[in-house]
Amino acid sequence: MISPTMQDALNTQINIEQHSAQLYLAMSAHCAAKSFKGFAHWLKIQASEETAHAAKLIEFLLDRCGRLQLRPIPAPDAEFGTVIEVFEKTLAHEKTITAKISALFELARKEKDYASEITLQWYVSEQVEEEASISQIVDQLHAVGDKGGAIWYLDSRMGKRGKG
Repeated sequence: MISPTMQDALNTQINIEQHSAQLYLAMSAHCAAKSFKGFAHWLKIQASEETAHAAKLIEFLLDRCGRLQLRPIPAPDAEFGTVIEVFEKTLAHEKTITAKISALFELARKEKDYASEITLQWYVSEQVEEEASISQIVDQLHAVGDKGGAIWYLDSRMGKRGKG
């Protein structure tokens, strides 16, 4: 059994992960509308990963005899500015998620919920990867700017994500 406090916190994180998926889908559509199909592809895959993160938490919650309580997901904006601004916002969002995961991990420790702590270790590691990956993209975008051939080259590279 999972404590009511931990159950509520996991349900909150599930909602956050689903909101992230919606945000990245909106960002993907924004990039696609500006003909940046590669960046749009990258963000669409990111949205799928966020959905998978939520699903993994749902499965864990149910395995612990917890109750899933889905909540409304606020609609994301439709406009995000330049591609550089999109990825700066993505990085800022991931840093917020990292803080949420850290707080959830701390709660698991406080509750002495070792199963949740072990499960959340994966999310802690995943956030390190997420921030590193997006930071690299932001750095590359700042290096090439948002005009000229280099950004289209990066767009092409981003379109290869997930293609073996």
